[in-house]
Amino acid sequence: MRKYFSLAIAAAHNEAATGGSWGSALWTFPSVLFSAMLIAWGAEAAQFLISQGMALAILAWLQTLPEFAVEAVIAFEAGKDPAKIHLITANFTGSLRLLTGLGWPMIYATATIFKRKKEHKPLREICLEKEHCVEVVGLLVPILYFFWIYLKSTLNLYDSAVLIVIYFAYLYVLRKIPSRDEEEIEELEFIPRKILSYSRKVQIWIITGLFLGGGVILYFVAHPFLESMLAVAISMGVNEFVFVQWVAPFLSEFPEKVSAFHWARQVRSAPMALMNMVSSNINQWTMLVAMIPIVYGFSVGNFKGVYFDDHQREEILLTLAQALVGFIFLLNMRFSWYEAIGLFALWLIQFVQPHLRSEITVVYFAWFAFELIRSMIAREFHAFPEFVKIFRLYVLGSPKR
Repeated sequence: MRKYFSLAIAAAHNEAATGGSWGSALWTFPSVLFSAMLIAWGAEAAQFLISQGMALAILAWLQTLPEFAVEAVIAFEAGKDPAKIHLITANFTGSLRLLTGLGWPMIYATATIFKRKKEHKPLREICLEKEHCVEVVGLLVPILYFFWIYLKSTLNLYDSAVLIVIYFAYLYVLRKIPSRDEEEIEELEFIPRKILSYSRKVQIWIITGLFLGGGVILYFVAHPFLESMLAVAISMGVNEFVFVQWVAPFLSEFPEKVSAFHWARQVRSAPMALMNMVSSNINQWTMLVAMIPIVYGFSVGNFKGVYFDDHQREEILLTLAQALVGFIFLLNMRFSWYEAIGLFALWLIQFVQPHLRSEITVVYFAWFAFELIRSMIAREFHAFPEFVKIFRLYVLGSPKR
């Protein structure tokens, strides 16, 4: 795993000096695109064998493997060198803020561009499907628990256990939801529709092959891809903290952005594209963070946990504030144009002017409070009653598939 980050940085420095980075990019970039599309086709077909949410959860795991590798290396290196302890939070907070502040708005932007091209009218909002309430509610639980982590300023094995339990409870609910109706197969693009034209046994083999094939390609290509792209960033004089917080997460999240934008351009699949990102958010709030004290403990030689300083707490609080705003936007099961613009604008300001973190945090919390009050008045907590219905029907009941 260390070659995904520490070796990538060293190699990037060398490539930046020799100018050889762009050569690798010529073949690694299309390889990453191809692997992402294989996985996306597999997930699109898999939603007719298992629930869409479960297919997206599997997809999120494959897509975020480079991100896990990067975070693991950072945690391990921090255990060996206390001077690097501040980088532990830089990567996962930057990654989460990129997903919500850049990824979600870009999905909306892609969908509205293609809707205008096809139908000559704008897309005012992305309307989620009823079963997407599981992802929306599933996003809230780890966010709330993370406030406890923030208040005590530590991340230990107990927190890892709780976050892992939260994630597997989320998967358990997703597993209970039925797969898509066969009538919807005709709406798919050619490749996933062709896969589903075969017998169930053949479908399983092809989908498994797409997941494994895409994952294997991504595993072998991720290292040289990161090397080549990071060399460009280093040659531009990017400092270490910005490098870890923004550049590395952006590159390691690139595969999930490819599949999400592939669905967003189809417009009708824009909700699936958005849930692809949300599923990655949940994955990182739970399993990615849960990994940190485990890897750090092995590196240090004890498992007392990670202690956050004031700067790290500031980064975590900003990330939590943004996450709450993202959640409240999805609570009515819609994602509107002004919400996409607002998320992107606030992310862009903190990216360009990082010294405004505290002010942006206040704006996020103020916006969350406003949306919460507005939702209470309008009674737009649609995700909660939908989740209760799904939980009663599929988890407590015994529906026929």
